[in-house]
Amino acid sequence: MISEIVTYSILAIYILSLLLILFYSLTQLNLLVNYLRHRKNLASGPKFNFLDAREIPKVTVQLPIYNEEYVVDRLLENIVKLEYPSNKLEIQVLDDSTDGSLEQTSEKIKKYQQSGINISHITRENRQGFKAGALKEGLEKATGEFIAIFDADFLPAPDWLKKTVPYFKDPEIGVVQTRWGHINRDYSLLTKIQAFALDAHFTIEQVGRNAKGHFINFNGTAGVWRKACIIDAGNWEGDTLTEDLDLSYRAQLKNWKFKYLENVETPAELPVVISAARTQQFRWNKGGAENFRKTIKSLLNAKNISLKTKFHGFIHLLNSSMFLCAFLIAFLSVPILFIKQQNIIPIWVFDLTGIFIASTLILYFCYWFTYKNILEEGWRGFLSYTQMFITFFTVILGFTLHNSFAVIEGHMGKRSEFVRTPKFNIKNVTDSWKGNKYLVKSISGNIILEALLMLYFFFGMTSGFVFNDYSLFPFHLMLFIGFGFVFFHSIKSRG
Repeated sequence: MISEIVTYSILAIYILSLLLILFYSLTQLNLLVNYLRHRKNLASGPKFNFLDAREIPKVTVQLPIYNEEYVVDRLLENIVKLEYPSNKLEIQVLDDSTDGSLEQTSEKIKKYQQSGINISHITRENRQGFKAGALKEGLEKATGEFIAIFDADFLPAPDWLKKTVPYFKDPEIGVVQTRWGHINRDYSLLTKIQAFALDAHFTIEQVGRNAKGHFINFNGTAGVWRKACIIDAGNWEGDTLTEDLDLSYRAQLKNWKFKYLENVETPAELPVVISAARTQQFRWNKGGAENFRKTIKSLLNAKNISLKTKFHGFIHLLNSSMFLCAFLIAFLSVPILFIKQQNIIPIWVFDLTGIFIASTLILYFCYWFTYKNILEEGWRGFLSYTQMFITFFTVILGFTLHNSFAVIEGHMGKRSEFVRTPKFNIKNVTDSWKGNKYLVKSISGNIILEALLMLYFFFGMTSGFVFNDYSLFPFHLMLFIGFGFVFFHSIKSRG
């Protein structure tokens, strides 16, 4: 009796996870259709006439930083080159640093001030609210009508403000967000994989939602807020790890419109070691789950938005939970192989595994358009794309345990500190990340579990030979390689 309960419970969880992944993939397909139909129309709308000085509004640029020794100089040198009337531009360096970079930044800012640049160095006695707290405190002193925000690893072009601020002529627009670029995309396999995933978000997802008036999110950086929108939406709050997603939904629930500009690229540096990528992934995925917990009732009960926008918002807030579904499918696939040999369950039930294949093919189809448009390779790049997708999918499976823990903590409401992603100031393959003092040296329990999972899926592969059933062998091979990649690179990044 107990074994039957366990068997049917495993099957139920497995099939439910398969269906949720399929549901997510079909939503991505719908966003792709929106993207292909409407991507050329997003740059339309009324704009300020910057040839008329009276129409140029005052802008405050906020730079939230925390222990950014390796990139702070590069950041400041880039930001002071922004082309905008000096009497209508102020720069706030919101510095929560606790190391030697604080003094380094202070000296740099003093030199800029002496040259006549309107730049201030704002520090706090504590990190209350983390990044959200710093942005909120800076907002109290900001004199600009619009607030541009850049993280420490972003390098906007000199004409960036001229390409974004004009869209605020429409009084209903609360945010203008730009697409992230990647200055070190080709540094390593890890950076290529991250760029591949981010490109899909910044094309299919952002354009696909924005084109139909569905909720999108400010991505924490490389965008501009209307100050009145921030205040009207309740200001920055630090009770989640993704304060950007939180404020975005609160603003859109109050009828503020967001403008997404795919054609404006803001270059940034990708994490070059897996420990830094793990930190970033944990924060993003836990924050997504936290915001689902915080916001979903307000979204579903809202009277001012359509049912379709609610549906897309629901899936958007649930995005990070797909990692948990993927991990459950992966982990349960081994016992599923054993259950299949017992011949007590109709064989068609096991054919439902094809749902995961169908979901993967949908994503393969969707991501192709992103890859083709960003890299401008056309159909001739289809083979390299296929190799990249298989590599991406394999490695991302290796992250599912780590990201699942983040999602579970988020849904359970477990609070944790905002851990910044270490920056490296790396652009070329000849640059080295070794010696970075911000890297974590300890080995977490998650890494040990990933090593065990690598062995677990090797066992799944060998079991296929024992049972003469190779239906799950390719999946277990990808999982073995994916968890092996994450494990070995996690150990290497702590060396």
